[in-house]
Amino acid sequence: MNNVKKLNLDNLDYQIIDYMTENSEISYADLGKKLFVSGGTIHVRIKKLQELGIITGSKLTVNIKELGYDVISFVGIYLQKSSMYEDVAKELKKIPQIVRLNYTTGTYSMFAEIVCRDIQQLKQVLHDKLQYIKGIERTETLISLEESFNRNIQIMNDAIV
Repeated sequence: MNNVKKLNLDNLDYQIIDYMTENSEISYADLGKKLFVSGGTIHVRIKKLQELGIITGSKLTVNIKELGYDVISFVGIYLQKSSMYEDVAKELKKIPQIVRLNYTTGTYSMFAEIVCRDIQQLKQVLHDKLQYIKGIERTETLISLEESFNRNIQIMNDAIV
């Protein structure tokens, strides 16, 4: 709650964020109509949110299954030493099939999401690339059978608690 006060965001800012995360293609005028303010007000608020670093861009959502990417896996990575995190992360970023990487607590030092066309490509990523990165002690791979849902956090409900 302290960050919310420091950022000086109000209910309209949160509504804009919620609407834009659902449909970033909506025009400022149309969003203004939905929120009962002018398109100019929406423009000014979005500019403010960008300057604060809250909005950092927009992304196109791609149905990867339709493009032939049938294997999604999660890899728990054990590091030889936690101090090697930054170097290992730099090397992992070079592997295009790794779409998300987190530094974690618990069982693994790092947790990566990997998207591949098929099991053969996953094997190549794991065997030919990951295992040769200095600092990785070992890995544990989990293959996703189905993604039940994928959503953005709804900050509107969270922020006004």
